[in-house]
Amino acid sequence: MTETMQSTPAELAERSRELAAAQGLSDGALGSVLLALVERLEAPFAIKDIASGRYVHVSPRMAALYGRSVEELLGHTDADLLGPEISGPLRTGDQAALAQSLPHTIEHRLERDRQRRDFNVTRIALPTADGGPPRHLCSVWVETTLTLQREAQLGKALQQLEQQQIASEALRRETQDQALRDNVTGLYQRIHFEDQLRREVDLSSREHREFALVSIALDPLPDAVRSYGEAARTRVLEALGRLLRGNTRAMDASCRLDEDHFAILLSGVGLATAHSRMEGLRRQCATQIVVLDGRDLGFTVSMGVASFPHTAHTQEELMQAADVALAEAQRRGGNHVTLASIRFDAM
Repeated sequence: MTETMQSTPAELAERSRELAAAQGLSDGALGSVLLALVERLEAPFAIKDIASGRYVHVSPRMAALYGRSVEELLGHTDADLLGPEISGPLRTGDQAALAQSLPHTIEHRLERDRQRRDFNVTRIALPTADGGPPRHLCSVWVETTLTLQREAQLGKALQQLEQQQIASEALRRETQDQALRDNVTGLYQRIHFEDQLRREVDLSSREHREFALVSIALDPLPDAVRSYGEAARTRVLEALGRLLRGNTRAMDASCRLDEDHFAILLSGVGLATAHSRMEGLRRQCATQIVVLDGRDLGFTVSMGVASFPHTAHTQEELMQAADVALAEAQRRGGNHVTLASIRFDAM
């Protein structure tokens, strides 16, 4: 409900008399001007008897709004003309206006012949000549249907534009993300991984927390698998990429550094936890079923796990520690997870 604050009816009546007297106007001059303006605005206008709720005056536009003639409205109430569903809110609006000492504006909606129309209806109790309680209620209807429709259309257009912008941004990010990933494994490429590793080192140095770096190598494929050609190797790499992505969280990063060399950054994870998780991943790789033309392609991986700052204090040292641990896992015959040595600096 919208209310408009104005002068009281008594104040308006006094100002009207003063203006008419000062300018030498007739008693009804201002009233005729007001009615002319209402007609010019094409606003339905009506006056009701407060006691009975019956119309004592209606403009032709008011009658047209109700789909009746002026004569059919006079002497009748809203309940007679519109039924309880529509007349009930109108009666409530009348009562709210009578409880106010100022002009009162409220929104109303009329539905006739499957057509909905919206209005701002301003009501004011008309002062009597003898200064007694008001006996009549005046209402002026200003249609807002087109305005509300335009606002709704504008809101819908803005919402669609916002959705398009969100979709465009999501597509841009997805395209950008795909450009940073390896086509076969779906893992990030080296340049993105090194940027993420650099940020993780900076963050961990500032906040004094640890993280783990895992260096991973695909163990040499069995002769039988190699005999199937490049298609078998591609199928194995695809399976390994899925496993690496599935075993990392959103804050982690997995990468294909080169042909058979991979790496995983585990944010906020210590050496022991990283070792446990990588043991699980190693077992998944060793038992993963990869099928090509009905033939099972088995594969295994070797891993070296290092942590910052326990096994290294710089990014270069960390990568070297992980690679040294990986080499030890390979020396042990592959399909193995090896931890980097923890550094004990002299005090």
